[in-house]
Amino acid sequence: MAPRPEVARAERRRRTRRGSAARSTPTTPASAVAETVLRLAVLLQAGVSPARAWEHLADAGDPAASRVVSALETRMPLPEAVATAGGAAWREVAVACQVALVVGAPLAECLRGLAVALRDAQESADDVRVALAEPAGTARLMSWLPLVAVGLGAALGFDTFGTLFTDPLGIACLAGGVALIVVAQRWTRRLVRGAQTPEGVPGLDAELIAIALSGGVSIDRARSVVRAARQSRGSHDPEGSKVDATAPLEPADVREAVEVDAVLALSRTAGVPAVELLRASAAHARHRARVEGRLRAARLSSRLLLPLGVCTLPAFLLLGVAPMLLSVMSTMSVSL
Repeated sequence: MAPRPEVARAERRRRTRRGSAARSTPTTPASAVAETVLRLAVLLQAGVSPARAWEHLADAGDPAASRVVSALETRMPLPEAVATAGGAAWREVAVACQVALVVGAPLAECLRGLAVALRDAQESADDVRVALAEPAGTARLMSWLPLVAVGLGAALGFDTFGTLFTDPLGIACLAGGVALIVVAQRWTRRLVRGAQTPEGVPGLDAELIAIALSGGVSIDRARSVVRAARQSRGSHDPEGSKVDATAPLEPADVREAVEVDAVLALSRTAGVPAVELLRASAAHARHRARVEGRLRAARLSSRLLLPLGVCTLPAFLLLGVAPMLLSVMSTMSVSL
């Protein structure tokens, strides 16, 4: 007996979602995560159930939604299914979903606020990456200048290659120049890496506690729910490797925790709801992260002069100027 048309279409959609989930990569940019989360929030506000909303997104071709739907079909709880979508950003979305479900907060409103936080964090990272592109590219280009000097000397008629590979002083210049080029490139990469925006969403702890408080629980209960959700979602990454949830906090995380404590203390003292205070604190943290990223990019331009002056210019002298001088001196000695 042939299957009913609607059953056949549903089965084809299910196979398409599974294929899309298998072909997609496990990590997703935060901007794409924010777009998917915002669409999900709109569907939820329209009265669509969470499972059905994910199915709509998967049918629309969203690879992350396809992975979530595949996980939901195995009876996996919603927060765990969301965590399988891939990447740190989706794990943070899973934490927010778990917090909202535990305290009974409106999931659509929570996801909409989280989408804004993810989008702001991605825009901040993009601003820093654009600001770093020019000084980092210039530094990488200048690091190869000593090698260009070798070819330039040969083009001008000097026996630079013979001097560098046969003359003892030339061999010493070659070894020193290559070593300085390697040091300059590693030094430059380290400076650029230090100026990049750290991973994570600034102000996320404040957002999560605000989500918990919007469910009507106490501050202590909100803290415990957020802590439990973070530990459960941080115990494993999507590839199954163990993550230490008790690892020491980064300085930025410590500062954020202190700011959350200050906001909650202000809420208790003033007797006002802490939700809006926490969300304002989260927005300020994202703004501060963007400004600090731009300042790091601006300072990088001057810091990159250190490997240029200490390593690249001496390498230029060793590989470009010294072989030409040695070549001229050897020619003069032979003529004499």
